[in-house]
Amino acid sequence: MPVTRRTFLGSATAVAAAALFLSRQGRASALGLPVSLQLYSVRTLLPNDFDGTLKQLAALGYREVEAAGFYNRSADSVKASMQAAGLRCVSAHYPLGTLQPQLDSIIEYGRALGLAYIVCSSPMHKQPGAGRAPLSLDDWRWNADQFNQVGEKIRAAGMHFAYHNHMAEFGAIDGVLPYDELLKHTDPAKVSFELDCGWVVVGGQSPVDYLKRHGSRMVMLHVKDFKDNKPPSVELGAGSIDYAPIFAAAAKYAHIRHCFVEQEEFQTPIMDALKVDAQYMQRAR
Repeated sequence: MPVTRRTFLGSATAVAAAALFLSRQGRASALGLPVSLQLYSVRTLLPNDFDGTLKQLAALGYREVEAAGFYNRSADSVKASMQAAGLRCVSAHYPLGTLQPQLDSIIEYGRALGLAYIVCSSPMHKQPGAGRAPLSLDDWRWNADQFNQVGEKIRAAGMHFAYHNHMAEFGAIDGVLPYDELLKHTDPAKVSFELDCGWVVVGGQSPVDYLKRHGSRMVMLHVKDFKDNKPPSVELGAGSIDYAPIFAAAAKYAHIRHCFVEQEEFQTPIMDALKVDAQYMQRAR
C-alpha cells in the first residue's frame, strides 16, 4: 500500500506514543525517578531464589534496588544477577556495628558492584554492652562523629555515604530530637541522609518539614505506608500517609537521587503487594 502523508504521520505518532509509554514504565511520575525497591522487602525470598526474585521484581516495574545483605554472594555474582534481571543495585545498607570493623572490605565490595551509596541503617551505643537500651544524646552525637569518619573514607573511594532513620530519632531527649543532632553534628560534605518518610510520620514528625528545612542534606527517600500511622506497614495507598505533599516538597526543596519503596510486613502474597506499591509509584503525582 502506498504511504501517504496522513498514514506516515499517523504511524509516526503511534510510534512516538508507544515510545513514550515504554519510557514511562518503571518511572515514578512524582519525581521522575526509576521505580525502586529496598530489598529488605523480599528478605524471605532472596535466600531461596535470588535470581528468580530479582526477575519477578523487574517484571513488576522496578528498575533500581537497594540491598540489605548479599547472602554470601560475591560482588561479581550479584552484579551478574542484577544485569540478568535488568536491575541496577545503586545502594546498600549496613548497620554501624558492621561498617566500622569491615569498612575497607565493604568499600571494595561496593566499588566492584558499582554502588553509588553506602548507607548506615542503624546506629550503635558508644559503650558496648548496653544491649537494647535507648541511645542517649551523647550516644547520638558520638554516632554523628563516626558517620563523619566513615563518610570521609567512602567519599575518598568515589562513593557517597548516607544515614537512614527509623523512629527512635524522633523521640525527644531533654527536648532535643536525635535526628536534629545528627543533622547538626555531621559534615554535609561527608554525610547525606536517606529520609524514611514512613518512620518520620510514625515518630510524630513531618517529612515535609524536614525536606523544607534540610532539603540539601536529603538525597534519597524511603516510601512506606501505615494505617493510622503505626505498624505494621501496608501497601502504598492502603494506609494513612499522604505522599502528594511529601513528593511535592522533595521536588521543590531537595535533590533526591533515588526513591525506594519499602514494605516490611505483608498481609497478602509479597509479590502481589509489591505490584500494588509499584503501580502507586508509577501514577504518583
